Amino acid sequence: MKKFAFFLGCITPLRYPGIEIATRQVMKQFDIGLLDMDGASCCPAPGVFGSFDLWNWLLIGARNLSIAEKLDADITLVCNGYATLQEVNHLLEDEEKRDRVNDVLGKIGRRYSGSTKVRHCVELLAEDIGLEKIKSKITNPLKGLKVGVHYGCHYLKPSKVRLHESPEAPDHLDKIVESLGAESVPYREKLMCCGAGGGVRAGNIDEALDFTLEKVQNMKDAGVDCILTPCAFCHYQFDTGQIELKKKEKWNTPIPVIFVTQLVGLALGMSPKSLGLYEHHISPKYIDKLGLKLGKTKKSSSPTDEAVASC
Repeated sequence: MKKFAFFLGCITPLRYPGIEIATRQVMKQFDIGLLDMDGASCCPAPGVFGSFDLWNWLLIGARNLSIAEKLDADITLVCNGYATLQEVNHLLEDEEKRDRVNDVLGKIGRRYSGSTKVRHCVELLAEDIGLEKIKSKITNPLKGLKVGVHYGCHYLKPSKVRLHESPEAPDHLDKIVESLGAESVPYREKLMCCGAGGGVRAGNIDEALDFTLEKVQNMKDAGVDCILTPCAFCHYQFDTGQIELKKKEKWNTPIPVIFVTQLVGLALGMSPKSLGLYEHHISPKYIDKLGLKLGKTKKSSSPTDEAVASC
């Protein structure tokens, strides 16, 4: 069994634990073990933190990477920690910077060597596991499901650091969707930001929601049943942002959001409940369209369920 250090980041354990359990379950199906990174912290965030304090951003990122190095494993993850940790590796190729970082890390008994690679879970699915092996495990083809794929920003750029596919014409997520029997639906401004990136959500929520509204309107016009994300923060922006737009009376038809490993899990026969789909703010109404026998028992109703009952 191949093993990776699993960096959870912030959003996944705090808001969407279903993303974690779905990823663990799916990777296990393909003989990939995910190791806990005990003591890992925020990555820290790739946009705002590094812009204000590059030095401490480098230190914290290097500390996280050193945890995986102790495990003698490459990192995989489900969030924009991908951007930070991969870019910290890139910047610390500079020997002077690396020595300065290790002078500080040495005070807490740690050392960064640069031996750990950072791989997104999408890379593992598309490249390490491969589409044919995914197809071989499918028990419930997702026929008839129309998916709006969202790539986001940090998964693709800067391309000189990512090095896995074209930043202008990516296709990993689309191919994964199609391999599951679903349809990846083209829509206008597909590569546009969700609105959460670069601190926009924290600094100007109305501007962030304008981005989100444009994205979901374009997807609705294209007739999608759900939005697929590769990033927990994008996931949060779509799942929470649409409810915020509804409260502002700017959006009345929220589209369910699903993480890439949750979608794969459905095709492998895992139940929506075990994948955490009923813990999202927007109910996964596409489940009924699929007509799959997937253990449809829902959690007990909550204020959140009632708030989006009309979705």
